[in-house]
Amino acid sequence: MSEEDEHKPQPSLRPTTAATLFVFALAGGSIMLLWATRAYPPIPNWYTPLTLLALAIALTFAGFNIRSRISRKPGAERVEPLAIARFAALAKACAIGGALLSGGYAGVLIYTFIQRTVLATARADLPTVVFGLVCCVLLMASGLWLEYACRIPKKDDDDEENGGARSSVH
Repeated sequence: MSEEDEHKPQPSLRPTTAATLFVFALAGGSIMLLWATRAYPPIPNWYTPLTLLALAIALTFAGFNIRSRISRKPGAERVEPLAIARFAALAKACAIGGALLSGGYAGVLIYTFIQRTVLATARADLPTVVFGLVCCVLLMASGLWLEYACRIPKKDDDDEENGGARSSVH
């Protein structure tokens, strides 16, 4: 690697922070609460939360699969580095999307909870909105799990092989 290459910024995918998730959830909640006060009912359905739940389950299983393959557990196939990078990007997108949607469902939940005694529609929509919020939180958690599963575990034997220097695999 030349000196010029060393000074160029290297691409990297940093772990999702709690602050990032909080900001997206706050934005989603604010927008949906404002929208619900202006144009309720939003006609919530069961299809969207069920789809998000199915995605969360798929991400969770993918996380366990990737984790066992990265850790090279007996019987686990080798995984390609590009596949890990793609799964990590998918995980980050799902975690942030789950946070945004969680905030949105929380905003609608606040409105429907307050209006449940006044509007029959709000009272009827409350279970769907609560289920949607739970599914969004599960999507966010499964995205974070998959993101964690894509990390390369640190090995103590790398220190010994490199003469005490840590290997710098990112």
